[in-house]
Amino acid sequence: MPLASIVRTQIETALSHRIPSALTPAPKMIRPVAETGIESLDEVLKGGLPVGAISELVGPESSGRTSTALSFLARVTEIGKVCAWIDVSDSLDPASASAAGVDLSHLLWVRCGVRPKATPQPKSHFALPNKYLVPLPVTKGLHGGGCGSHPRGETKGLPQAVSGLLQPEAPAPHRAEPQRRVRQRQDYFESAYQQGSMQTPRVSPPSKPWSRIEQGLRTTDLLLQGGGFSAIVFDMGSLSAEFVSRVPLATWFRYRAAAERTQSSILLLTQHGCAKSSAELLLRLRPGRAICDEATVFPGIESYVEVVRRRFAGDSVKVIPLRKPPQSTIAASWQSRTTWAGRR
Repeated sequence: MPLASIVRTQIETALSHRIPSALTPAPKMIRPVAETGIESLDEVLKGGLPVGAISELVGPESSGRTSTALSFLARVTEIGKVCAWIDVSDSLDPASASAAGVDLSHLLWVRCGVRPKATPQPKSHFALPNKYLVPLPVTKGLHGGGCGSHPRGETKGLPQAVSGLLQPEAPAPHRAEPQRRVRQRQDYFESAYQQGSMQTPRVSPPSKPWSRIEQGLRTTDLLLQGGGFSAIVFDMGSLSAEFVSRVPLATWFRYRAAAERTQSSILLLTQHGCAKSSAELLLRLRPGRAICDEATVFPGIESYVEVVRRRFAGDSVKVIPLRKPPQSTIAASWQSRTTWAGRR
């Protein structure tokens, strides 16, 4: 009776043209990790976020997604590596990023859907022609009587003068036409970090959400193809699930393969999960809770994160039980204190 190894070799040789390594499972891939700068989170993740994979940070607004991503970029840029922030939501504040420790000289900030500032149009000044302002010479005659021209002749040039006052370049209309009502647009203001000072320039309204998502996806494709970026943050935190779920799953699968090839860490900041199985790590953050240990000032916010899914986790135990072990909640919490409150 042949040994089991010989039987397995014979079966794999017979099925090699259809199913390569039919009875030999693929080994688990233990990826290197990069620290996030948050001690409690790094302890739960056993080192930090995986390198060469997609990590998804899901949670509502004011849950700590942006602060976690900035803390991670601060550690990456600290050692001289280049990162990119694809800002689909157009919500990144460079001053806050610099205060979090991010080296802005090593950060590429791509703002999606922001149109260039419209140049003000010169105002046209309307004035009546001089020939209508200069009085006609006094004529003597039967109708004038020494007091001017006939009253009927004084109104001949009035329609042309009024039409020239309203539309100096367009010809005078021969009939009354309905005028189209122009709807006034609301002014949009945004914060900008220009020349070392904060300014609030007036810009045009942002484009539609899906057009901004498409622009961000194309930009991420170019960055992954070119390489050279150690971390890429794709921020869609302000968009609802209606728009985020429209991204095809094949796009995230292609990003996962490109991140593994270039060894780039991709962070997705969303309110609802969209990458599915393409994301190696899924973290769900809850809304921050205000710290109430001070009576007169606001000391900070306490954040809470839960590890929902993590693939290829390095386990010290090599024996796989027959029964599925009970699922346990892996979570971490930390406090973000304000400057005036100080550290404790």
